[in-house]
Amino acid sequence: MIISLAIIFLCGLIFAKISEIFKLPRLLGMLIAGILIGPFVFNLIDLSVLRISSDLRKIALVVILIRAGLTLDFKKVVEVGRPALLMSFLPATFEILAYTFLAKFIFGIDVLSAAIMGAILSAVSPAVVVPGMINVIEKGYGNKKGIGQLVLAGASLDDVFVLAIFSSLIGFSTGGNFSVYKLLDIPISIVSGIFIGAIIGYVLSIVLSKIELTNNIKVLFIFATSILLVGLKNEIGKLFAFSEMLSVMTLALVYSLKSENDVIYSLKNGFSGIWSGFEVLLFVLIGAQVDIRYTLGAGALGLLLIFATLVFRTLAVNICLIGTNLNLKERMFCMISYFPKATVQAAIGAIPLSLGLPNGTLILSIAVLGILITAPVGAIGIETTYRKLLRND
Repeated sequence: MIISLAIIFLCGLIFAKISEIFKLPRLLGMLIAGILIGPFVFNLIDLSVLRISSDLRKIALVVILIRAGLTLDFKKVVEVGRPALLMSFLPATFEILAYTFLAKFIFGIDVLSAAIMGAILSAVSPAVVVPGMINVIEKGYGNKKGIGQLVLAGASLDDVFVLAIFSSLIGFSTGGNFSVYKLLDIPISIVSGIFIGAIIGYVLSIVLSKIELTNNIKVLFIFATSILLVGLKNEIGKLFAFSEMLSVMTLALVYSLKSENDVIYSLKNGFSGIWSGFEVLLFVLIGAQVDIRYTLGAGALGLLLIFATLVFRTLAVNICLIGTNLNLKERMFCMISYFPKATVQAAIGAIPLSLGLPNGTLILSIAVLGILITAPVGAIGIETTYRKLLRND
C-alpha cells in the first residue's frame, strides 16, 4: 500500500505539472495519471488501496466542502437565493429528461434504462466545480454579483437531488415501486443536513473559541468532526434521509459566521494546504476507476448523446438566471461551470451493471465517456474564461 500511495502522488504531481506546461488544468493530468496506473492499464496500484478508494475520495470531498463553506458569503447566497435554488435541480431535471428521450432514440434502449443513465450523468461534479469557484472568488472575479457564490450553492445541492432520483429509479428497476413519497427524501435530506451541520458548526465555534488552541489544531478538529459526520451517514440514514456532504458545508459556513476574520483566513490557508495533497489523491483515484475499454462501447453516438444533453442543461441554467442582473457573458460562465461530471459518475456509474440491469454496460460506457469529456472541458472552460467573462471586483 505504501508504494502504491507513493506512485499515486508522484505520478499525479508529474502529470499535473505536464498539464500546466501545456496550459491545461492540473486535474486533467491527474485523471490521465490515474487511468494509466489504474487496474485497467498498467495496474500499478495495490488492491488494498483500491478497496479503500471510495473512502479516500469521500475524505477528499470533505476537504472540498469545508473550503466551500468557509468561502461562501451568506449574504450573497441569500441575495441570489432564487436562481441558486433553481440551479440545484432544474439543470439536472432537464438533462435527465433529455437522456430519457434521446438515449431511447439514439440507442433504442428502454425508457427506464435511459432515465437511469440520465440520473447518473446529470450530477455536476463538486470535485471540479467547487475548487474552480473558490479560485474565482478568491481572485475577486464576479464577486459583486455573487456569481461564484451562486454556482457554489447550486452545485452543492445538485448532487442531493440527483442521487435521490437515481436511488428511486434503481429501486424501481430491481422490482420495487417508484413511490412519489420516496422523493420526499430530497427536501428531508437537505433540511436535516443543513440543520445538523448548523448545530455542530455553532457548537464547535463556541467550544474552540473557549479553549486555547492553535489554528492548525482547530483545522484538525473541524476536519475530524466533518469526517465523523460523513462516517455516520448510514446510521443517521436509518432514522431519516440525510445529506452528509451538505451537512459538512453548512458546518463550515456556520463556523465561519461565528468566528473572527483572522481565524477564518488562517483556517482557509490550512485547508488549502490539506487540499494540495487530497487533490492529487482524489483525481488520480477517480482516473483509476475509469475503464477506458468501455469508451469503445459508446462510440461516436455516445459523444453525440453527451453533447446533445449538455445543450438542454445549458438551456436550463439560462432559464434559472432569468430575472437576475447577470449579463450575457456572466450567464455564459454559469453555463460553462455546470459542465463538469466526474465524482458521482465514478461512484455510481457501474451500479446498474453490477446489479445485472438491462443496458448496464452501455450506461457504464456513457458514464466513463462523460467523465473523460466533460471534466476536462468544464475545468478548462472555468479556468480559461473567468477572466474574460467576469468582472474583477
